[in-house]
Amino acid sequence: MNTIEAQIEGVVDGILSDYQGGRDIDKIDLFRHPDKEVITDMIQKLLRIVYPGYYRDKSYRIYNVKHNLSMLIEDVMFNLNRQLVLVYQASGMAQPEAEEKAQAVSLDFFKAIPAVRALVQTDVQAAYDGDPAATSKDEVIFCYPGVFAITVYRLAHVLYELKVPMLPRIMTEHAHSVTGIDIHPGARIGKNFFIDHGTGIVIGETTVIGENVKIYQGVTLGGLTTRGGQSLRGKKRHPTIEDNVTIYAGASVLGGETVIGRDSTIGSNAFITKSIPPCTTVSIKNQELQFKARTCGCTQVEKEPFWDGQSET
Repeated sequence: MNTIEAQIEGVVDGILSDYQGGRDIDKIDLFRHPDKEVITDMIQKLLRIVYPGYYRDKSYRIYNVKHNLSMLIEDVMFNLNRQLVLVYQASGMAQPEAEEKAQAVSLDFFKAIPAVRALVQTDVQAAYDGDPAATSKDEVIFCYPGVFAITVYRLAHVLYELKVPMLPRIMTEHAHSVTGIDIHPGARIGKNFFIDHGTGIVIGETTVIGENVKIYQGVTLGGLTTRGGQSLRGKKRHPTIEDNVTIYAGASVLGGETVIGRDSTIGSNAFITKSIPPCTTVSIKNQELQFKARTCGCTQVEKEPFWDGQSET
């Protein structure tokens, strides 16, 4: 054995030895945990069920919709069952009980899909109505990251409400990685929800959002502090946003006792930790702009139209 092979073998033995520490990160039984790749594949197939004409197999035909849907549901249900059994067993449930519970939860999940689709339709409509740049609802479904993230959230929320461990979070974190929109599956969100642009949005677990709410990129609906750690689990840590509220880019609304009253508008970059009464506009007073003339080598030195004739030297 040459020197490099011996060194590699030594590295392997060293890492294997390190696995014997009994720490959380030392688990090597891969078959006792859910498979993220399988769950990601399930999301794509669920999108084909929610949007049958948009996310579909190339062989899909209108005359065999029932046949294709039946095969698709069978596929997803089989994989969902397997993943559910794994997470239930990981939580300490015996295999026979885990298998029985997984089957019941899978059926309940699929029975809820018509209700999910009804909500998703309102989200698509809200995106189209709320964005003058949208040329069609087809464009909204195909192109808008907010619609994708909300759809995955609504599917994951059903599993969350069914008290499924881990899987709902894997689903929404996949959407987060794709879109930059972080919606915890535990959040409660009403119909006609529109996320414009979307990147950098955070919606925490105990957030409650009413109907007809519109939020822009960079908005955080978060907690005031996480210093309490696990002692805060199960407590209301995130804000409530009532109906017909618009929250503009970069705003942060924090705290479990914070309520944004209905028909209110929160301006860009506002930082809110106290409740706002209904029908209120919150904005930051315009910051003072300073203009300083400089030499830039331009051949033409005409002032821009906004120039106010004053400069600081």
